[in-house]
Amino acid sequence: MSNDFYTSSILPYAAIIIKICRAYTNNQQDFEDYYQEVCLQIWKSRNNFRAQSEWSTWVYRLSLNVSMTLLRKQKNNRMQMASDNLPSEIWDEPHTFNNDSLEQLYAAIRQLSEVDRGVILLYLEEKSYQEIADIIGTNPNNIGVRIKRIKERLKKILDGKIN
Repeated sequence: MSNDFYTSSILPYAAIIIKICRAYTNNQQDFEDYYQEVCLQIWKSRNNFRAQSEWSTWVYRLSLNVSMTLLRKQKNNRMQMASDNLPSEIWDEPHTFNNDSLEQLYAAIRQLSEVDRGVILLYLEEKSYQEIADIIGTNPNNIGVRIKRIKERLKKILDGKIN
């Protein structure tokens, strides 16, 4: 992967890639593996981008799809990935696994379904219902209902009413 492509096409979206990867992983090693795989897939499929949506929408969708695919593979114990060091540029973002309240939120988000994780992450990124619908592949009305239900579930999880 060229540094120019990484710097211009991935690094500006590193924060959302980090948030998505973090929501689908439980530890630093898996997080690093997911981040690398997302970046690799963005680079490998860059020529498939047809500008039918914004580049950012495409990056979000690809990040979610890669993370959900890796999670499914990991659940089936079929995945063995080697982890290399991530580029130092992404460590400038505060995403470590040591902030208690933030980690509680991520732990609650990890209890959601794969798709609901993506929806709430995009909502937290202040994406519009239309943008979320475009990324997820549904309609904005469905997103509104889904977000309401997700918020209720997260509140119950964080209040300790459900596991």
